[in-house]
Amino acid sequence: MQKLNDVAETLLGMPYAALDQRTKKVVRHIAGRKHIARNTNSAPDEKITRGQRAADAVAHFGGSWTFIGIFAAIMVGWVVLNSFILAGYRFDGYPYILLNLFLSMLASIQAPIILMSQNRHAEKDRIDAGHDYEVNLKAELEIMLLHEKLDALRQDQWNELLTMQKEQLALLSSLTRSAQDS
Repeated sequence: MQKLNDVAETLLGMPYAALDQRTKKVVRHIAGRKHIARNTNSAPDEKITRGQRAADAVAHFGGSWTFIGIFAAIMVGWVVLNSFILAGYRFDGYPYILLNLFLSMLASIQAPIILMSQNRHAEKDRIDAGHDYEVNLKAELEIMLLHEKLDALRQDQWNELLTMQKEQLALLSSLTRSAQDS
């Protein structure tokens, strides 16, 4: 627990207990040197009900060019059948009231089903966004750790350089003194 507190204090400037759950998870992964990234698309969809699968299928088909093509063909067929082929007996003549009724019923059924599918996908997107936040936070904190290590290395190198320079100056002044003495 002390290691988690040290990591949280060093990187985030606050105690581990004061962090939210996502940030605590990231700090645990940093302290344990574990990966946090995972493929959220490969997570098993065990919780999907039959109704949700049906809503996804309807939304998938309803948003396809196949649906648009079939829908356009049926509408053109309806208009041709009622306006030209059945010239004497039109069961739905112009302005196509029955066709309007069918289209309204289709829209009133299809729209909520598509919304159900979109809501489920929006929830999945929220989970993905949360995971992205965790990965980004961990990457940011790891970069901060790397910067601290590089700064420490650079400071050590500067100290070593200064020490070497002092030794060289001492050697140079002893050489100049011995040259003056001779």
